[in-house]
Amino acid sequence: MEFESLGFEFGELGFAGNHVHFDVNVPKRYSVEVAESMLKSRSAKRMFEKHPGFRKRYPRGGFWSGYEHHQSVGLKNFEESRAYIRDQARHHNIKVFDDMQQRLPAFTRLSGDTASPSSARA
Repeated sequence: MEFESLGFEFGELGFAGNHVHFDVNVPKRYSVEVAESMLKSRSAKRMFEKHPGFRKRYPRGGFWSGYEHHQSVGLKNFEESRAYIRDQARHHNIKVFDDMQQRLPAFTRLSGDTASPSSARA
């Protein structure tokens, strides 16, 4: 990801129905506001590139809401924060499912397949 080349370090990611929680270590050279703007802008652009139909739902490109929440966690609370992010489905009482389209495995040709070019007669 292009942000990692800029020094961003990403950790846990958790979907919570209508919002997302994620763990990111932002390099000190970026303010929280600048980092947020960069992340929202680029992720929206990638979403619209990958799913062109989203442009119909968000014609002005406003994929992300204006709401934000960020907090710093110390080393003592780091694992607790990660556990919270991982447990979004239970915390918000939702079921998150992976609806990505999967590729079907290649079908093997049957020996009696008359439609394949190798068995066609001239």
